[in-house]
Amino acid sequence: MYQNILVALDGSSSSKRALKEAVGLAAVTKGVVHALYVTDKTPLFSYAGYYDPIAFIEAVRKDGHSALQEAERACAVADVECRAELVETNNLSDDVASAVLRHADQVHAELLVMGTHGRRGVRRLVIGSVAEQVVRFSRCPVLLIREEHKHESVAE
Repeated sequence: MYQNILVALDGSSSSKRALKEAVGLAAVTKGVVHALYVTDKTPLFSYAGYYDPIAFIEAVRKDGHSALQEAERACAVADVECRAELVETNNLSDDVASAVLRHADQVHAELLVMGTHGRRGVRRLVIGSVAEQVVRFSRCPVLLIREEHKHESVAE
């Protein structure tokens, strides 16, 4: 069973559902949840516009710390070990998916759990662009959690 479970968080409803699933799996397997939030700094490299880059990064980091604290609380309630980490993209050619995959390798993740649609970028038709990239290049199994729709039915 999966002992090292990496869950990628971005604060979206689908990533919150992914966290719940990762914690549930880790509780059953007595595993560790590695909660990860990636601060995407690439807009700073490619856009010289109308915002304060320092304020932008600090706001994103604040969101990340909040998501990681939520993960730590969820793990504590379930009596699951949690290792939370905020990482940042490195340069213009780096992206969120690459940072997630790097971290999965670093923690020797046996399962990667993430939402299909987050708050980043334009939504894709089937799954989110970050999730799609992670699925394509991951060295471990990936469990994708869909965003819950209020009007879903079993027949859909």
